[in-house]
Amino acid sequence: MKLCPEVLGRCERYAELVDEWNRKINITAITEPEEVEDKHFLDCFLLACQPEIKGKVADVGSGAGFPGIILKIYKPDIEITLIESNKKKTAFLSLVGKELDLSLQVLGERAEDLGRSSARESFDVVTARAVAALPALSEYCLPLVKTGGFFLPMKGPKETEGTEAKKAIEVLGGEIKEIRKYTLPDDSERTIWVVQKSASTPERYPRKMAQIKKKPL
Repeated sequence: MKLCPEVLGRCERYAELVDEWNRKINITAITEPEEVEDKHFLDCFLLACQPEIKGKVADVGSGAGFPGIILKIYKPDIEITLIESNKKKTAFLSLVGKELDLSLQVLGERAEDLGRSSARESFDVVTARAVAALPALSEYCLPLVKTGGFFLPMKGPKETEGTEAKKAIEVLGGEIKEIRKYTLPDDSERTIWVVQKSASTPERYPRKMAQIKKKPL
């Protein structure tokens, strides 16, 4: 993967901001520079390279901005919305947007609430990384995806998650199309699940967070 000077410059400044803010509010548990480069930046650039990443994109549970900020840096033409309920983290994400001159929207709300609002089924692509197990994550994210659009969760190597989540994905109107596997320089394995929204999500979903956690689909 070859990155242009503008992308590299923004990544360098972004890494500085993550380090500065992490000293104040603990926005990421990964702090060693080499780990940040591989487990945050490279990992998220692998998602940014996927052909489905285009149009109107939402990143659920953005945290420090991985992968949402990286998606926007790499593909500036996308319309990105970062969804993060933690107010301190939303403040950080807004600052990053200004510092890096990125056009982005930051929503300080929960995904399951947005799934019952005008944002329902309004995104071409929804991504999520390190948020929840796939059955629950699917209920947070799939109601936000347009019919024909994609849900692209970033997960570890545990393929059984797909087996556990298959029913939930189907109930919510999705279909698992592919599991793309990658290995990072430290030999840790990553997967990107390609789930296409084939039908509208039934109106009763998403449920409240307590119900999703207590009884996943």
